[in-house]
Amino acid sequence: MSHAVLVNGKPADTVSAADRGLMYGDGVFRTLLVRNGQPIAWARHLRKLAADCAALSLACPDAGDLLRDVKTLTADIPDCVIKLVVTRGVGNRGYAPPAPPRATRIALRSLLPGYSLAHADKGVAVRLCSVRLAHQPRLAGIKHLNRLENVLARMEWNDPAIAEGLMRDEAGNVVEGVMSNLFVCHNSALTTPDLSRCGVAGVTRERVLEWAARQGIRVEVKHLSLEEVLAADEVFLCNSVAGIWPVRELEGRAWNRGPLTAAAQDWLQQHDD
Repeated sequence: MSHAVLVNGKPADTVSAADRGLMYGDGVFRTLLVRNGQPIAWARHLRKLAADCAALSLACPDAGDLLRDVKTLTADIPDCVIKLVVTRGVGNRGYAPPAPPRATRIALRSLLPGYSLAHADKGVAVRLCSVRLAHQPRLAGIKHLNRLENVLARMEWNDPAIAEGLMRDEAGNVVEGVMSNLFVCHNSALTTPDLSRCGVAGVTRERVLEWAARQGIRVEVKHLSLEEVLAADEVFLCNSVAGIWPVRELEGRAWNRGPLTAAAQDWLQQHDD
């Protein structure tokens, strides 16, 4: 039977108390969906992981080792969620990295979340979070391990009728969901928030942007105000596990699933790259 956690390729459920991922959030991660033992959009996740590691001057693990971890964890549970984590490894007290650093590679398997099928069809109710995202261009777009802003934002509600929260930056721009990226549709064009100052650039966001370009759909990446979101014809959220969820309700505004959202959903379901 395969194990739920691998640390540096070996079954384990602990890391060192001196690991810099634990002490400082010094690392990055990716979360991906696995179907029939095949990680969806694997090459994209691998590129994102390598880019995020490079941005933090982390040595990215070998692609073969990462894929071997995924295959080991999915051998007897072929439909699941895999989280890949890379930290700078064990270090002494203090912020200065060890020389040379020895990265810790962690792979965790989780069961598929029990999201309602209605989320993708009827849409989801979303709230506006009060926690703001700080501007830090050096970390913008990176899926780093310090996600305290998202943790605090998710603590703002426990109503099961609310599926997600939207987060703004310190200037009031809507940036992303707590666990998702955001798109709005207006006059048959797509807009997604600019992530040059904060936020996470997700793989599914990248896939939607490429789909739109192939379809000749006009796309704009820019800072997006709450007023612009509320004035949109369609609004949807996306991430690698949930796929695409139309937004049904936000701040008293209601939407139905629109044609662009439905088309993006159909394409995503038919392609795994």
